Amino acid sequence: MSVLLVDIGNTRVKWAIFARGRVGRMKAAAHKGWDGERIARHVGAGLRATPSNRVSLVQGVASKSVERVVVVSVAGARVDRAFAAQVKRRFGISPEFFRSERRAGGVTTMYSEPWRLGADRLAGAIGAFHLSKHRPVCVVSIGTTLTIDFVDAGGRHRGGAIAPAPALMVDSLLWGTHGIRRRAQGGRGSRGLFARSTRSAIAEGARYAVASIADRAVLEARAVAGRTPLLLLTGGAAPDIARLIRTRHRYVPDLVLQGLAVIASTRPIRA
Repeated sequence: MSVLLVDIGNTRVKWAIFARGRVGRMKAAAHKGWDGERIARHVGAGLRATPSNRVSLVQGVASKSVERVVVVSVAGARVDRAFAAQVKRRFGISPEFFRSERRAGGVTTMYSEPWRLGADRLAGAIGAFHLSKHRPVCVVSIGTTLTIDFVDAGGRHRGGAIAPAPALMVDSLLWGTHGIRRRAQGGRGSRGLFARSTRSAIAEGARYAVASIADRAVLEARAVAGRTPLLLLTGGAAPDIARLIRTRHRYVPDLVLQGLAVIASTRPIRA
């Protein structure tokens, strides 16, 4: 059985096929200004319905039957409804939306109100726990926002933190202050903490701040777990920050999809 995995984030949609125990190559697209129908059409551009009312992913001359569509979304109810309707109309399959709950995929969240935990964060934590092979793991996701999650060796999601990602930090300074915004016009770009223009100083300050948070998260997690956790980075902005992080780490761009694969494997079909 093959499953289409879809992660609808704040600014990008990512998807991949899960088959024979492996997640295939991830595809991604920015969806700013798109509604749920357009997202579904884009994701489904390489899909076609078969007479058995299944879906096939066409890859060159080969095709794979897809029997389920498992989705995590933070795009809002309106987008989710339109996405689901389009998938159902085109392929005859009701997508299964993953929502946060106390226990899922071998991970138990210690959030006081589990439903308030972002479903994409929990899916990423599940993926991280399984990739770490039950070693304590910190997940640092750098996209539109910066999120940090810690899962201990027993599969307990201890919680995490949320902060602006570099782009949001820069925007907050440019639009929240007059003097800095005025001085940030023009100026030569430079890399390094000790920048030589206001514009570069803002950008580098944001990047180093995020890298410092990642390193501090590992120290805090080590104090809780009694051993140094694995550090996994994910999110579209992570590669730009990775070289500034001093802790050994691994970049997993499809971490949320890896979590969805675990979820799809451990629970029955649920529309």
